[in-house]
Amino acid sequence: MIYHDLAGLIQRAIREKLIEKADHIYVRNQVMHLLSLESFPEHVDNPTNGTIPDLLEKLVSYAIDHNVIADVFDEKEMLAANIMNCFVARPSVVNAVFQEKYQHSPEEATDYFYKLSRNSNYIQTNRIKKNIHFKAETTYGVMDITINLSKPEKDPEQIKREREMKQTVHYPKCVLCVENVGYTGRTGYPARANHRVIQVPLLEENWYLQYSPYVYYNEHCILLAEEHRNMKIDKDAFGRLLLFTEKFPHYFIGSNADLPIVGGSILSHDHYQGGRYEFAMTKARDAFTFVLKPFDHVQASVLNWPLSVIRLKSKDREHLLSAADHILTTWRNYTDKAADVLAYSGATPHNTITPIARIRDGKHELDLVLRNNRTSSEHPLGIFHPHADVQHIKKENIGLIEVMGLAVLPARLKDELAEIKQFLLDEASNVAEYHLDWANELKTKYGVIGDPKKAEQILQDELAQKFSRVLEDAGVFKDRQAIERFITTLNKQVVDR
Repeated sequence: MIYHDLAGLIQRAIREKLIEKADHIYVRNQVMHLLSLESFPEHVDNPTNGTIPDLLEKLVSYAIDHNVIADVFDEKEMLAANIMNCFVARPSVVNAVFQEKYQHSPEEATDYFYKLSRNSNYIQTNRIKKNIHFKAETTYGVMDITINLSKPEKDPEQIKREREMKQTVHYPKCVLCVENVGYTGRTGYPARANHRVIQVPLLEENWYLQYSPYVYYNEHCILLAEEHRNMKIDKDAFGRLLLFTEKFPHYFIGSNADLPIVGGSILSHDHYQGGRYEFAMTKARDAFTFVLKPFDHVQASVLNWPLSVIRLKSKDREHLLSAADHILTTWRNYTDKAADVLAYSGATPHNTITPIARIRDGKHELDLVLRNNRTSSEHPLGIFHPHADVQHIKKENIGLIEVMGLAVLPARLKDELAEIKQFLLDEASNVAEYHLDWANELKTKYGVIGDPKKAEQILQDELAQKFSRVLEDAGVFKDRQAIERFITTLNKQVVDR
């Protein structure tokens, strides 16, 4: 059967144009070595039909059953990546093909690279399928709700190996470094043998485009700095985002903030995230417009959105860049005690921005989400962070993806929501203690629900409302008067200068 599975994988790779038919003997021999196969039949009738991820899983299972590798998470990951590396061209070839296609159109180039990243199994399509995803209407528009089930659980032996391993290797420096390209992996560090990146020069620096292995939305990409350095939001960061959208006008690009609590999970490597998707925040309407002096070539507005967002629009990139830098500089030092906003605690800064750039209707558009990471005794995880009464739904940081209206919720909710559903149906259930108040509120509001589909829909709608509350907690200004005070300061600062 292994011969049929390997022949099927090669056949599928040819069909998906990962390799040419003339490559099949070379590739077969490379994979045979990885599987410790000493020979191969002259003819294999009826090669196994299936997707690349499914066929790959069959080869890994064979390797476990025949003691080629141990049934341990990292060994399985490394073998799978090494097998697929046999099918993927070298980085120089991938970049050359990308640039050739880019001459026709940026879309053709990214279509090629996205397909390659999926077919090479770098994008973990089988695992992503496990995620629960739905859309739900809120007062701020249609939100995307995802319960993240794609991250594989580590087996006890893997956990034991990681615990016993001395951390003496510091290469690559982190999972985003360009040195991950083609890296085999090791215990406690991900396999990246089948990983490729595209070089994208920005502001006289080398940056690299890749796709996320666990995409949360269509063409979810990552843009990373060649230099391993901390995240930083400044004028250059805005400039790179705007330049990137000129190079790839069909993509948006944004950045997590550069401070703990309001930043993303990796602040140690300068990087951005983008893709080909329209989020609820992208569609958000203006709550009101305002004049930003003296940037008369830039349209400015505040969005009707749970977080505090200033949207700038202009056909002129440099004018937009200057306006954005002025807002950032002013915000870094802005204090409004009435709104609980303090710029500093001693020398510790609290104010920063989550920026998102796109091109729409022939204009540059830059959303500046005002963030503050201050904590208090009442809110020890963050004043502008999900508060205690919604942490049973979302306790983690609110990063770029959530800011735009896509909830990435913890895997625990899958089973916990199933118990709440049983509770609403008045059936035997074991609702987690931290969900009890919410579950009782729902039963009081809707009564006993007789239809499982209706109960499911109610839970989805109510979960989306909870996510809206999570985002409202993260908003620094809770009313129009507060943000208008900041706008007044923006215009006063210009006059003072």
